[in-house]
Amino acid sequence: MTDTVWTLALCLLALAALLVLRRRAPVAFWWLVGYPFVALRVFTTYRATMDACGLTVPASAVRRATARMIGREAAPVPPRRSLPWPTGSGLVMRLRMATGQAPEDFMASADRLRHAWAAHAVHIRPTKPGWLELRLIGWDVLSDVQPARRWKQRGPLTLPLALRDDGRWHVRDFRAVPHELILGATQSGKSVYLRNLVCGLARQRVVLVGVDCKWGVELAPFAPRLSALADTPDRANELLDVLLEEMEARFRLIGLSSAAGPDAVLTSDVWGLPDTVRPVPVVVVVDEVAELFLAASRDDEKRRDAMVTKLIRIAQLGRAAGIYLEVCGQRFGSELGKGATMLRAQLTGRICHRVNDESSANMALADISPEAALAATSIPAERPGVAIVGDSSSGWSRARSPHLSLDEAAAICRNTSALVPELPRLDSFRPGVAVESFKALTPAGVPTARPVTE
Repeated sequence: MTDTVWTLALCLLALAALLVLRRRAPVAFWWLVGYPFVALRVFTTYRATMDACGLTVPASAVRRATARMIGREAAPVPPRRSLPWPTGSGLVMRLRMATGQAPEDFMASADRLRHAWAAHAVHIRPTKPGWLELRLIGWDVLSDVQPARRWKQRGPLTLPLALRDDGRWHVRDFRAVPHELILGATQSGKSVYLRNLVCGLARQRVVLVGVDCKWGVELAPFAPRLSALADTPDRANELLDVLLEEMEARFRLIGLSSAAGPDAVLTSDVWGLPDTVRPVPVVVVVDEVAELFLAASRDDEKRRDAMVTKLIRIAQLGRAAGIYLEVCGQRFGSELGKGATMLRAQLTGRICHRVNDESSANMALADISPEAALAATSIPAERPGVAIVGDSSSGWSRARSPHLSLDEAAAICRNTSALVPELPRLDSFRPGVAVESFKALTPAGVPTARPVTE
């Protein structure tokens, strides 16, 4: 009797340990428990599951004739598959489609496969003609996103910013996607995505320029790493003029290098220039773009039209000059004014967090995929940081950025302040970071805190 009690106690203890492991360390739980059970289930039920989902084809004539010879009926043939290899969030298999099958057939049955194999999600992705990648996700990877630890730098201006729901990272590559639109309502997680972006760029040799017409409340904590900061519409207008001058100078440099002689390497952008003369890339972060479109008087309208025109010019020509745009806002619609739709068309990357209106989601994602816009409107408020990531190739996915507090982001910018590149044209816009400048903003008459020992 005592042995039975001890055995039961040990079983309950082991079960409790597994439950704690599943909650605290889901990756370790998956490798120890989840993957063996799911892989065994896939092995034993693969043919029956594919047949039930309508993903099999009739047997060939040779196989049917062979089956008749032994008095049996040839069963339908499922797609050939590879071994289910484990990943950090699930498992992956390669499928060889049979004649007459299309990737859309498997994508339509992804939800059925998820229920059949008791998985959190199943993602289907074509890899090459006739082949698919089936990625099975073991748990909700977006519930607790941690920063990427084993990330190999693929080149300059590439950052892993958000974990996608298929277990892979959304990588922001400025050379592939030069400009991006980031939308999100208050408390949607847009600021956390922006902090990860700025902190990732702060560790690289990049000129960071901020345009924050809300008196700099969003971008001021990053001031030690910024090369320029405009906190009012007038300053933003002047800063855009300087950026256009810098872009013109870079185009002239590209033209001079191409006309240097018969042995010169022809190029149409700054990345084709030699390292010794290549200018430093510039990333312009525009926080709350709607503030640039608002106008209360005729003079404000003239300034707005001028700023929007300058932004559109940078978006159209800036990629070749190494100048990139990150445009953020709580909402974005054609009713903002003339030029809004034209500016949106130049922003290839799209990040849409939870928004308060359907028109903003449509403005960001409807031209990519109507399903993506519908998914953006269904993001729950209790999941801040979840966003729909889209691109011009009509692909989209859910993703979530790792949490990064404002204090941590500000500390990273202070520690990397020595990496601010030299760009003389922006010296007059360099933000002051002295404590005295903050004290000067303290209203008169506000009592200062005193120690409790006095």
